[in-house]
Amino acid sequence: MKNSPILIIGKNGKTGARVNQRLQDLGYTTRAVSRSTNPSFDWENRASWAPVIKGTRSAYVTYQPDLAVPDAEADIKELVKAARENGLEHIVLLSGRGEKGAQLAEKVLQESGISWNIVRCSWFCQNFSESFMLEGILDGELVLPAADTVEPFVDADDIADVAVSLLTDPGHRNKLFELTGPRALNFAQCIKEISEALGRPLKYTTVPIDDYVTSLRKQGVPEELQWLLHELFTVVFDGRNCNVMSGVEEALGRPATDFKTYVQKTIESGVWDVELQKQSA
Repeated sequence: MKNSPILIIGKNGKTGARVNQRLQDLGYTTRAVSRSTNPSFDWENRASWAPVIKGTRSAYVTYQPDLAVPDAEADIKELVKAARENGLEHIVLLSGRGEKGAQLAEKVLQESGISWNIVRCSWFCQNFSESFMLEGILDGELVLPAADTVEPFVDADDIADVAVSLLTDPGHRNKLFELTGPRALNFAQCIKEISEALGRPLKYTTVPIDDYVTSLRKQGVPEELQWLLHELFTVVFDGRNCNVMSGVEEALGRPATDFKTYVQKTIESGVWDVELQKQSA
């Protein structure tokens, strides 16, 4: 298995980039692809799939933009078909928790006849530093349509470590892992911890979901992403995923990374340093 490249679908994603780097550091050959690579992999162009699958035996798959969207089930079904036709034997699929669309896509993989792992993840800690919430942190106020619901935010580094273990250790095959952090926090508590660690004031403000989506529309956010965020904040973010799960420890034999540790790592990276970001802009 180590002689054939491991396919990474989602080269530039939060977890894909980390998985790719870890595998390479361990001496594995990888084939990391996205819409911008050559050859490319584009979820909207199924003709691009087979050429990147050929010659690989295992794959880490992240679906863009999210398995919750309506097209995900059909796309995963076609991906599995292309995998079988081109000799791919094992798929590790990144998934969400409590999303109906994601569960339908998971079932497709589980019933495919291909060796599988499903990695269900809570919200990423890195959404505060590598995604749509970063701007709010830098501006001093994060505005979201979420009040007191708690979420056991998971560190993307933990997700990558688990994915690498599942790709390289056959003993984990055909198992589902639910990954969370060790504590459930609401957004206000997260902002408080970030603020205290940074030593500067940060504000958290809640707004009605319709106002939030209107703001996204005015900012030119694509309709698909508007729909996804509406779905996540109104359907998925209703408390169903508040429980802390043990998937990280089950896969790695160590505890999940605490939010405080994530915050410290991020501060050291300089991502939340307002002056540093202005200089690099």
